Amino acid sequence: MIIQAFIDTNTCLVIAALALELMNERAAKAAYLLAAICPFTANYTAAPLSETLAIFCTAHCFYYGVRGLKALQAGESANRLWCIAGIWTGMALLIRPDNGIILPALAVAMASLFFGAFGAVNKRRVVTAGLLLFLCAIVPLVPWTIRNWRTFHVVQPLAPRYANDPGEFVPSGFNHWVRTWIVDYVSVEDIYWRVPGEDISIGDLPERAFDSRISYDRTESTFDEYSQQLYLDPELDGEFENLALQRMSHNPFRYYVWLPTLRMADMWLRPRTEILPLESRWWEFSKHRGHSFFALIWAAINLAILLLAWRGWLRWQFGAAGVAIVSFLLIRTLFLSTLENPEPRYVLECFPVLLVLAGGAFPRTSTHRPSSSESRQETR
Repeated sequence: MIIQAFIDTNTCLVIAALALELMNERAAKAAYLLAAICPFTANYTAAPLSETLAIFCTAHCFYYGVRGLKALQAGESANRLWCIAGIWTGMALLIRPDNGIILPALAVAMASLFFGAFGAVNKRRVVTAGLLLFLCAIVPLVPWTIRNWRTFHVVQPLAPRYANDPGEFVPSGFNHWVRTWIVDYVSVEDIYWRVPGEDISIGDLPERAFDSRISYDRTESTFDEYSQQLYLDPELDGEFENLALQRMSHNPFRYYVWLPTLRMADMWLRPRTEILPLESRWWEFSKHRGHSFFALIWAAINLAILLLAWRGWLRWQFGAAGVAIVSFLLIRTLFLSTLENPEPRYVLECFPVLLVLAGGAFPRTSTHRPSSSESRQETR
């Protein structure tokens, strides 16, 4: 965790360097200050989780990717930059497989250059850059893929979604049922994390988990059966799957649109106090007034960062780099909306680019944009 503190400090410097590439020195200083005092990313340096390393790799991926995009727009060769960006992407993939979203985000930006959205470019260089990025990103996965094939006889280049061993039972029916009603982090704590191994109460389910009295009775019966054994076997998991299918057929719009939208809003806007010794039900003021006020302050800080990022986006023109940033934010947010465990920490990988944009929200002293060579000299 001490090492993570030093890594996070380097991430702050990379965020500043990225802001310098995209905007100017004033924006870089502002982005560095915001990154250094951001409590949400700093909080996870004291947690033995993957967030700090994932944020670190994401920042480096975008730094070299943005430099590569600027070089392509300027008609310069950028093969070395794209190789480095690919290597950082491969490292990010090894830490968290969902970091692979960086690849399609950069690919969309390259496609915009290829089809002339930002003026004429050398298309051959764009294609070469895309191939180098992809190849360098997957090379770090090759040893892991070979190892899994030799040991488990499965083609598995990345860790599976549920971190299960080959052949290990995954309660897909239960996970599917959870996605038919869950929208907030509190339900992750009360229900999702407790299964299997701990008892769960139907009283912890929100009203949206039931469509009718019959639905309530069937869910209660399934809960009672689980409470007798405290684990999920294929038969019981099948009962949860039946509940999920009934709820989907009853209201497809809710399952495919409304609930994912609420999950996205919860992950982006809720107070990021999940690893602090605070009550997760922050809205219950009468039970823990101090915790609730603290949570509201943190929610306000989170909202302020988002608003600053929006203002920074409106103040500057980012070209193909802007396409990469927006694509990354949108694709990652849509992906996270499909999860049955909407944990706020999953959007922290977006904070490097958010903090860069937020740095550009403050008044600029000049309209001059440093060239790629000037930016690299100032960064060094």
